Amino acid sequence: MVKAHVSTQELVAGRYRLVEVLHRETNRVCWYGEDVEAGRPCLLTQTGLPPDPDGESARRAVARVVRMAETMGRLCPGRVAAVVDAVEEYGTLWTVTEWIDGIPLGELLERQGAFGHARAARIGLELLDVLEAGHSEGITHGELSPGQVFVPDRGPVVVTGFGLAGATLVPRVSAPSYASPEQARDERIGPAADLWALGAMLYAMVEGRPPFRDRDSPETTLKGVDRLPLRGPVRAGPLTPTVQGLLRKNSRERLGRQAVREALSRVVTEEPDALPDETPVPLLRRLHDAGPGRGRRTMAAGTALAVVTVTVAVLAATGRLSTDADDSAADAPPAGPTASATGGEPAQPAPEPTPTRQPTQKPTPTPSPTRSPTTAAPSPTPAFQHYTAPQGFSVSLPRGWTALSTTQQDDLAYRVVLGAEGDPRTLAVTYSTRVGDDPVAVWRDDVEPGLRQSGDYRRVGEIRATTYQGREAADMEWLATVDGTRVHTLGRGFLIGGGRGYSLRWTTPAADWDDPADQQTLETVLRTFEVPSV
Repeated sequence: MVKAHVSTQELVAGRYRLVEVLHRETNRVCWYGEDVEAGRPCLLTQTGLPPDPDGESARRAVARVVRMAETMGRLCPGRVAAVVDAVEEYGTLWTVTEWIDGIPLGELLERQGAFGHARAARIGLELLDVLEAGHSEGITHGELSPGQVFVPDRGPVVVTGFGLAGATLVPRVSAPSYASPEQARDERIGPAADLWALGAMLYAMVEGRPPFRDRDSPETTLKGVDRLPLRGPVRAGPLTPTVQGLLRKNSRERLGRQAVREALSRVVTEEPDALPDETPVPLLRRLHDAGPGRGRRTMAAGTALAVVTVTVAVLAATGRLSTDADDSAADAPPAGPTASATGGEPAQPAPEPTPTRQPTQKPTPTPSPTRSPTTAAPSPTPAFQHYTAPQGFSVSLPRGWTALSTTQQDDLAYRVVLGAEGDPRTLAVTYSTRVGDDPVAVWRDDVEPGLRQSGDYRRVGEIRATTYQGREAADMEWLATVDGTRVHTLGRGFLIGGGRGYSLRWTTPAADWDDPADQQTLETVLRTFEVPSV
């Protein structure tokens, strides 16, 4: 164990007085403080550094924190804490930021308990704004947790901690219960780790606890994150698909940023909070309003802060739990059609799931169920008719389309193939009462093995978790040869509860996949499909 003793009577870097501990994490303590030279309050973050005989690592850490803060400050003015100083003293990195007129999200959760769905969604959207700005410039936060997010009583949240990832003692995460599985395994991380942390905070906001509890040591907590199954949320309501889609152990299957934005925006719009948010007045403002000498008066009033001990474990998180299980039950990447069932040449998969896939041959974006696709040039608008099947589902189809074939297994499952004579495109609607609770796993484990029996089957990109009409869903796109024609298929599977689910498979000749009229038809199908009323 390594102990760093900090006396509140001493000044950090000769000018910053420590007033009161605001938040504690592994390897890190946040303080409200006072800049005695400038006569103004500030926030200090104390981070334990690994042994560094020549001081080079510490210098790099200081430079990285300052550089990241400057960059993020330009990208997100007022949304990222402004770093005014960063110094290393006796193996400790001190990051000094401007006074943040807010309360750490972790402290707010302890005081108020779980949030309403709309409030959690609003905070999630504000965090997403900051993450998107950083990710667009290749910046991953890597240490996102409720201790790094300050919630003001007015205005959007403020994020701290950029540039601190990897700087701390082992284990190299300061909030293990919010770390991603790849961080738990000490692997290289990217934007997907931040999306996991966003999902973990959404989970904590609606459930009142993190998705993986803190155990007897940071190392044991990290093992649980890596190996234990996700405890399904019970209070998340409309946020459930988003939370579960972000908390997928496989980083490539996590919900993409655009899908998250669409889902959270929908919750904010459709489920406003019954009461306005109330954020307690931050301690620092209370101290500031008290006038000069506030720090000394506060300590004299009985806040036992004469000496604070930061205890840091220096054991590496290397073990694995042999009895741990796999992860969550839901998914959520692209919100719009990302591929078709049997059409054009495959696009190169994006490095991170996004709600829609941009075609590689034309600038026309893949349509989403909620907006019309943008086409490169005007094209005739196909005529549609609304079709209601005997099985109860309904959908708008090109005029002249009808059921080409129907297969049914009692009341357990059926498949209806829709199309028209002479039209190479088809839509297959499948219903089952025995699907699993993970749409991604259904495609991966139940459907794809059968498709692979075809020698020329080829999946396009990753199986992408998404939400569809507010339900848990997943998209899979593949190429195959049918009757001598290369076709491209988009399959979208979604759950409707009680072990039941549907899949929609849109298939078109591969050469026609990017055709604007075909894309418009696909968009119309996805937008208008309705399940039978119960």
